[in-house]
Amino acid sequence: MSSFQCPSCGKGSFKNDVAVARHMSQPRSGCSMWLQDLACFRPESDDSRMDSDDEPNISMDMDDGPNIPDIESGGFGDWDEMSRGSTGGSESQGMPTHNSEVIDSYPDCAQTYGKGYTFLDLFNSDNNSKHRAMNPYYPFSSRKDWEVGSWLLRSGLSMGKIDSFLSLEMIKTLPLSFLSAKELRSRAEMLPSGPRWMSQIIPTKFPTKLPVVLYWRDPLDCISSLLNHPAFHDQLDFTPCRVYTTAQRLCRVFSEWATGDDAWNMQSALPKGATLLGTILSSDKTNVSTMTGDRVAHPLLVSLANICMSTRLKSSSNAFVLTALLPVPKFIHKKKRMRGVLEDRLIHECLDIVLRPLKVAAREGVMLSDPIGHSRYCFTPLASYIVDTPEAMMLAAVGGKTSPVTMAMYKQFGDSFRHEPRTRATTLSQLATARSKVDPGDIEAFFREAQKFRLNGVNTPFWLDWPLSDPSHFLTPEFLHLIHREFYDHDVKWLICAVGDTEIDFRFSVLQVITGFRHFHGGISKLKQVTGHAQRDIQRSIVVVSADAVPSTVMAAVRALMDFRYLVQSPVIDDIQLTRISTALEEFHANKDAIIDGGFRRGQRGGVIENWYIPKLELMQSIVPSIRNTGVSLQWTADTTEHAHITEIKDPARSSNNNNYDPQICHHLDRTDKCRRFDLAMSLLNNMADSKRQGSDDVGDVNDNVDLDADDDHDDGDVDFDADVDHDIPHLLAMNKYPGHSRPTTNYFEIAKVLQHREAGTVPVPLRSFVIERTAFHLAYDPSIRNISVDDAAIKFGLPDLRQAIADFLRREDTHGRDHIHTIGRARRAGPTTPLPFDKLQVWFKLRLQDTDFHDISIIRPAQTLNCAPPSDPWTSGRYDTVIINNEARCVWPTDGLHGHTIGQIRLLMRPVGKSGTNWSWKDRFLVYVHRFDIVPQSSGTNDREPSTQLHLLKRAKRSNGTRVGDIVPVTQLRALVNLVPRFGASADNCLTPYNSMEHASQFWLNKYWDKNSYFPLSM
Repeated sequence: MSSFQCPSCGKGSFKNDVAVARHMSQPRSGCSMWLQDLACFRPESDDSRMDSDDEPNISMDMDDGPNIPDIESGGFGDWDEMSRGSTGGSESQGMPTHNSEVIDSYPDCAQTYGKGYTFLDLFNSDNNSKHRAMNPYYPFSSRKDWEVGSWLLRSGLSMGKIDSFLSLEMIKTLPLSFLSAKELRSRAEMLPSGPRWMSQIIPTKFPTKLPVVLYWRDPLDCISSLLNHPAFHDQLDFTPCRVYTTAQRLCRVFSEWATGDDAWNMQSALPKGATLLGTILSSDKTNVSTMTGDRVAHPLLVSLANICMSTRLKSSSNAFVLTALLPVPKFIHKKKRMRGVLEDRLIHECLDIVLRPLKVAAREGVMLSDPIGHSRYCFTPLASYIVDTPEAMMLAAVGGKTSPVTMAMYKQFGDSFRHEPRTRATTLSQLATARSKVDPGDIEAFFREAQKFRLNGVNTPFWLDWPLSDPSHFLTPEFLHLIHREFYDHDVKWLICAVGDTEIDFRFSVLQVITGFRHFHGGISKLKQVTGHAQRDIQRSIVVVSADAVPSTVMAAVRALMDFRYLVQSPVIDDIQLTRISTALEEFHANKDAIIDGGFRRGQRGGVIENWYIPKLELMQSIVPSIRNTGVSLQWTADTTEHAHITEIKDPARSSNNNNYDPQICHHLDRTDKCRRFDLAMSLLNNMADSKRQGSDDVGDVNDNVDLDADDDHDDGDVDFDADVDHDIPHLLAMNKYPGHSRPTTNYFEIAKVLQHREAGTVPVPLRSFVIERTAFHLAYDPSIRNISVDDAAIKFGLPDLRQAIADFLRREDTHGRDHIHTIGRARRAGPTTPLPFDKLQVWFKLRLQDTDFHDISIIRPAQTLNCAPPSDPWTSGRYDTVIINNEARCVWPTDGLHGHTIGQIRLLMRPVGKSGTNWSWKDRFLVYVHRFDIVPQSSGTNDREPSTQLHLLKRAKRSNGTRVGDIVPVTQLRALVNLVPRFGASADNCLTPYNSMEHASQFWLNKYWDKNSYFPLSM
């Protein structure tokens, strides 16, 4: 009798594959993570994807395997073709892409001019490079010495605590090159440096409580470090382009900054062959001291619009670099308003000082090198300045209650159309007129004159001499404040007032809990310190929670604004979607008066407000024009820069002595940057040495090659880039694992693909990870119930017709074949005592579903957990989640939306276990029993959607005898998690709880707002 072996640890003598699976599911076995390890450590030659024209070498007998599509017949073949993506920087005209889009790239731009310098060239150009020829980790003695020092430097520990750590007897036995925190920091100062910090005292005409000191570093050096960073070698796009959906070029597509009109127009103003570097700035005041102290920092961050949006928005990418700490002075002046004018003038003066190198580069150009080491003739106009609304007004040099990007004033904020843009020329002309009448040195007189034009008294805006930069363009919509904060400050307050705080809190509290998503057990009306993440969580449910409890016109207005909010957050927007965005905003304005008429717009003291003086409403009118100019607005959100305030300002401040923060923050950041650069350089050099070893013809001489991790002396000449072989550099950069980057999402698509290419006997079967179309499935190797009879399962899960449903399923399979797409709700043919070819079931309580991004199939989204657990405490009715189920072979989710799909509630997830010695075809099939929901027809003729919410109403499908309609379908027909919310009516039933609300309700809302990825297919 043959024994089974664990594919991870090699342990043998297992009785069967079930025993292997049980062993591998134990956390202490060390084999529970083998799937992730298998996907992570695949050979680089595979490039993590297999070409669709490669012949897969599948050694498994697919007749005995699970129902997984063949790779060549629509499984991974299409996935690989779609996930390759397109290479950036192409200059071809009318180039078709993988999804039939057509790209017109700007001709004769972004050319290279010979060899420049690489990151390692700069790293090796410091004074200590000669010492690293003997010891790569100099000024530390070895790799281990560096690892300990690096950890202590980045730990956030004070110098006293570091000294205490180093004084421990065990630590003293380590061969460390430093004995104190002071010595450690002195060694860190010897590491190769990036952009260097400078300080400058700013003289002021009016007195301040403390001297005004500006701390900054050259923003052009910061831009150069980003452009030259190896991590971005395949994430940079230098070519402006115009993207269309078809070859007829009738519908434009906007995504990255390079697809907007601004990039094209800026490039046309540059010399032939020049490289356009779109500069991104961001600034916002943030508190440094906690509870007491009243200390505020004003960081200025810089980034590149050429960096791919998805990479730039990841905090772990460090794509935003702190370039200055703007002063936050306290002027001594008897008038508060004049103190504000002086502060605004000082900010513009400091910005002018800091950003002068970028202005010169935007005007004259500068030679910089990309990650590959190619030299480029670069220009740096301002593409975007990410700020909240008050700071946008200050930067645009306009006064309060005035739009920073249009000519609208506060009484026009509620208008249903966009006002004339406030262009650069308009503002400068108004300032010139004011200067011709009053001396700008007389701040009070100049302020009074500037007020006539609704200006704020700043006489020389920082963007005055910045070529190709216009505030009406670079002040891009910022979603964290403009979209999400507006929602919580206004929409939520309207609905709380309309529904009642107690009622709306109760409705939120009884929603069924969904794994991985926030549940508001106490409601939303009394939340404190609401973050942007919490605001997004409230957006998921507030429309369906409030439905039927507010007037229909009020709901139509709020729902239209929610549609607008979701549509503008799309990472890809075409002309058709721009029309939908404009239509949604128009619908809000057409119904917004009902909010005031109902008395739902109120102030902090409860009084009814009868106007629409909301600045963010007016700024929404500029989102569509901004998308056309600068690409999708999602990329300009302040989420990433707000997080940078923690890592760049607050964390360094906590490690200070709470006195004179700014210089200590700069010193801390300088050390952190040096450590990060040193880590990166060592990673690159180690990777290059490994590459040389792999390319060596003499395997026996591997140990003679350079080993950067050894403590012995070596000559580093063997690990230099070959200056004549540029094509090797991208390959080495792609192989490198960059320090500090976050761990990627577990990729069940990749895991399933790896498993399919393993030889028979090397992995336990049936496979628990597999892929159908754009959905990956994953089940635990050990079932929740290892062995239960069919009849006992029917009792435990409350499914009296389970045996009949299984029999009917097997009959349909025998009639139509194994690839038949099953529907739910056919008439029962089998009887309650119909014999089955098996007696026992294995049952799972959870299933992991993973899908791809709706707009970009190459982006893998985090997996979601589907629950299917029997009654238990506190889930006395069981815990069953709802899903999208495919019921037509020709329809694909999410491309076809609900067409060809239905909504179901999974009630039992099982795998039949055949009788001993019986050979039957279903022993490796995962099946699910599902209850079906039907759409409630609407009399209004609105595509079966309720008119005010524009959502589908569902009810449980029932047979003629009143029992729920349920059937067996393969797990492979499931597509995605979907959220159903009970229809509460005018007043919710007080008997509802989070654990029974789905079982007691008679009708349900199909909540398209639950997930942005499913919003679009559910809106079709």
